Amino acid sequence: MNTASGHDVTGWLRAWSQGDETALEKLTPLVYVELHQRARRLMGRERAGHSLQPTALIHEAYLRLVGASPVEWSDRSHFYALAARLMRQILVDHARSRGRQKRGGDALPIAFDETVVGPRETPDLVRLDDALHALAETDERKSRVIELRFFGGFSVDEVADVLAVSPQTVLRDWRLAKAWLQREMKRGDRARR
Repeated sequence: MNTASGHDVTGWLRAWSQGDETALEKLTPLVYVELHQRARRLMGRERAGHSLQPTALIHEAYLRLVGASPVEWSDRSHFYALAARLMRQILVDHARSRGRQKRGGDALPIAFDETVVGPRETPDLVRLDDALHALAETDERKSRVIELRFFGGFSVDEVADVLAVSPQTVLRDWRLAKAWLQREMKRGDRARR
């Protein structure tokens, strides 16, 4: 998150949440480049020819952020964390929609690198989202670590800052959550056969 100074972004976010409409005009160019880079990295994991492009993803996320009821922003990490959650929701909604349109209703696969689920596996985004929801029921923080790292492109230190835990805790949660997700995704594969 090094595109704009944290102080500038945090200040404009707070002003915007207090009703200053000009703050949104000042904020937009500060966060757009960073959000676009994150969307491009996230969409780079998708299959070739995906119908949703990074620019469309970021524009949809931005519209949802701007159109949301007033949010009391604590800082830029809070903003980017919410943006990560919105990008996840948009991609899952898109995959669900495409899955319903396809014969048989299978969702489109998303290509993960081995840091999340394993080197040869390509789980679909809908099943991953379902598994993350299940993980959140038992351990919300581990689910958030995956969401922030994978969907938000956050570094370990950034996740630690957002969740107010140590980087070592983030790394431990990351390892455990990946193992849990691998097991759940394999279980899902067996159940579908």
